[in-house]
Amino acid sequence: MARLIEQFQRLPGVGPKTAQRLALHILKRPETEVQELARALMEAKQQVGLCTVCFHLSADPVCEICRSTSRDQSTICVVADSRDVIALEKTREYQGVYHVLGGLISPMEGIGPEQLHISSLIKRVSKGNIAEVIIAISPSVEGETTTLYVGQLVKPFTKVTRIAFGLPMGGDLEYADEVTLARALEGRRELD
Repeated sequence: MARLIEQFQRLPGVGPKTAQRLALHILKRPETEVQELARALMEAKQQVGLCTVCFHLSADPVCEICRSTSRDQSTICVVADSRDVIALEKTREYQGVYHVLGGLISPMEGIGPEQLHISSLIKRVSKGNIAEVIIAISPSVEGETTTLYVGQLVKPFTKVTRIAFGLPMGGDLEYADEVTLARALEGRRELD
């Protein structure tokens, strides 16, 4: 039981209490369900890799988004990881393709540009058929560093934009921090 709890605690966002709750739940389930879970975990680990074009998770060498003929191949949205692709796809607003960096530049954690998929992005963009690169990276210290670095490298080849940041729906101005308010003002647009 202790080993099972310890393994669950290795998952992101899972603390000791949640790990214990998950372990107890697994132990109460029928053996066939536990085997199905174990099989699904192993199959995902063995069969899911990275797209050779955009580095998003994919069971095929080239992911479904990159293969799609209905997507705008001239617009690339640069994100930190596959969770960001999933979040953006849920909006159903973006119709271009992606490039997943695989993390953010973070010297404190020993992550430099060479550990990320930045050079492959530059190769994609330098071919000359990209109209716009949208940088969609969270506004943290590492995110800003990565955004500025990638933006400077891509700018000689194409138009570079970044997503706007601001206030969430239902948020109150009085509770927003100064950086969020400043970003909201910067990202303002004309009313339709």
